[in-house]
Amino acid sequence: MTNKIALNLWKLLWQEYNARVNHARTYQQMITAAGGTVANDHIAFRSLRLLVDSPQGKINLGIDYIGQLAEALGYVATGEYNFAQTHLYARYYRHPQQEEFNLPKLFISELIVDELPANIAQLISKTVSSIPYELTSPLTLLQKDGNIETIAKQLQQVFTRPWLPPVCSVVEEVNQVTQYGAWVLLHGYAVNHFTGYVNGQNTPEYPDIETTADALANLGVPMKAEIEGNIACGLRQTATQAVTEMVTVLDDNSGAEIPIPWTYAYYEIAQRYLIEVESGKQVLFDAFLGSNAQQLFEMTRLSNTNLKKECDK
Repeated sequence: MTNKIALNLWKLLWQEYNARVNHARTYQQMITAAGGTVANDHIAFRSLRLLVDSPQGKINLGIDYIGQLAEALGYVATGEYNFAQTHLYARYYRHPQQEEFNLPKLFISELIVDELPANIAQLISKTVSSIPYELTSPLTLLQKDGNIETIAKQLQQVFTRPWLPPVCSVVEEVNQVTQYGAWVLLHGYAVNHFTGYVNGQNTPEYPDIETTADALANLGVPMKAEIEGNIACGLRQTATQAVTEMVTVLDDNSGAEIPIPWTYAYYEIAQRYLIEVESGKQVLFDAFLGSNAQQLFEMTRLSNTNLKKECDK
C-alpha cells in the first residue's frame, strides 16, 4: 500500500510543480509530441538542520523531517554528500522496488544552520519557529484513515512552507550569506526540482542529453550553459534556469503581507551510463555526483541588489 501512496503523492507534487514551472511543461510537451515518455529520475527537496520546540519536544526541520516520511513509504537512505563550503549536507533515498513500481529517487539536502554566523542563524530560527502543531510530525498524516488518494492528498501539505512568511529584510540578510537558506525560508519543503530521465524518454528523436538540452533551448527554454559530469563517472546532468514567481513576505514597517519576485524551481534532465564495478561486470550508475549537485544548488541564486530594491519600496 505504501508504494501506491508514494506514487500518488509524487503525482500530486508533479502536478503542482508542473503548473508552476513552465519549463517542465515545455519538456513534457516536447517529449510526448515525439512519442516518448516523461520519466522521472529523482525529486529534490531542501531543508534546514535546525531544532525547534514542539509539544512533543525538540524536532529537527532538516533531512530527517522529510526522511522519516520517505522511510515510512518504503524508501531507504543509500548515500550521503557533504558540501562544506556552503554548509550543506545531502542524502539520497532509493526505493528497493524502484524499477518494479517506477518510483523516483529522492535527493534531500539541508543547510547546517549552526555553522552560519550567529545573527543569521538566529534570524532563520526565529522565522521557522512558527511551524504549526499538526505539521511537527509528518508521520501523523500518514497514520490517518482514508483511501490511498486521500492519504496522499493529506501528505501533500507537508511539501509546503509550514511557517509564516518571512520578513523582507530577513530574507535580504540571509540571502547575503546563504541563498539556499533564503530560498527555504520562502518556499519551505516545496519541490526544488523534478528530473527528466533521458534514459527513459524512449524516443529516437532525443536519444541523449545533448539533443534533449539543445531541443529545449531551440524552443526558447533558458538552459544552464554546461552539462555537468561525464560518461566515465556514470552521470551527466543539466537544467533549465529557475523560474521566477511572486512570493509573500512581511513588510518591515507595517507587517503587512507583500509580494516580491523570487526564484522558485528549475527542471533538471539527467542521463545515466554503465560503469564497471568489477572486471567484466557493468551496472547502470544509480547514485549522484557531489560536484554536479553543488553546481545545481546555485541555479536558484538571486541578486541581493534586486531584493533590496523590493524591500526598500
